[in-house]
Amino acid sequence: MGKAGVIGAGSWGCALARVLDKNGHEVTVWSVLEDEISMLREKREHTDKLPGVKLSEKIIFTSDLKEAMEGMDLLVLAVPSAYTRKTAKKMASFAVPGQIIVSVAKGIEEDSLMTLTEVIKEEIPSADAAVLCGPSHAEEVGKELPTTLVAGAETRDTAEYIQGMFMNEVFRVYTSPDVLGMELGGALKNVIALAAGMADGLGYGDNTKAALITRGIAEIGRLAVKMGANAETLSGLTGIGDLIVTCASRHSRNRRAGMLMGKGYTMQQAMDEVKMVVEGVYSAKAAIALGKKHQTSMPIIEQVNQVLFEDKPAKDAVMELMLRDRKAEHTSLEWE
Repeated sequence: MGKAGVIGAGSWGCALARVLDKNGHEVTVWSVLEDEISMLREKREHTDKLPGVKLSEKIIFTSDLKEAMEGMDLLVLAVPSAYTRKTAKKMASFAVPGQIIVSVAKGIEEDSLMTLTEVIKEEIPSADAAVLCGPSHAEEVGKELPTTLVAGAETRDTAEYIQGMFMNEVFRVYTSPDVLGMELGGALKNVIALAAGMADGLGYGDNTKAALITRGIAEIGRLAVKMGANAETLSGLTGIGDLIVTCASRHSRNRRAGMLMGKGYTMQQAMDEVKMVVEGVYSAKAAIALGKKHQTSMPIIEQVNQVLFEDKPAKDAVMELMLRDRKAEHTSLEWE
């Protein structure tokens, strides 16, 4: 059995800590918030973000980052994407060469347009940076409902090590070398989920949702392939799988924020109502910038940005998407 440090004590960090503990590993969970650590120590439950999910007495909770990292076989970086660089900077003082750091947040850094593993490697060059993602909500993982994810890493050995640490009868883990494709799929699907939520808030139906999901994965796939990712990744768990669950689930904070905007809330009002980090808002500008950089058409993501940052009514954004120029669905298919 191994030793794992979970850096970030939100809903996802706590759910993954529970998985690791169930698998017999020694687990330490860190948070920068003293009140959060006190609550977890006392109640063995994150009453705000993961109510009803009890955490083992064996899990150690600490606000001492050195304690959470020292001697660990595996580090799970579970802070929201907007705080990845700031947290990685703090971690650099205690990281040892070759230490595996698994990013489990989903996002693209707005200023640098870097993926989260790229951010980790820039701040901690000696780290073995990897990713774990797929269609998963902390609420369901915490209740031990069957879930399947993918471990992505530069080497097979690292991916298979992560797979072995996490996998059990209700938590299945595949492996992949396509870290870039996994991270792009995981980050950009949050922006599409905002659009799906807007459609729900406007009272549109299943036809609209299906269109947004399928055309959304087409946008993500175009960009990812141009950036060097594998198209097969986008048709798998970390592409279409993650997109479906985020666009359709009642647990999705991105969908919920979108629903509120569809009902007339501003972006900030929706964020305040959700009371959790809405990753798609932070990734939306980066997605557009990447599209321009790689000369890729991203009409859904463009409209989401206009709703978020230019006060465009969600109904007008949907109408503009419907009235675009006529096109073929697949440009690679030709008539006989």
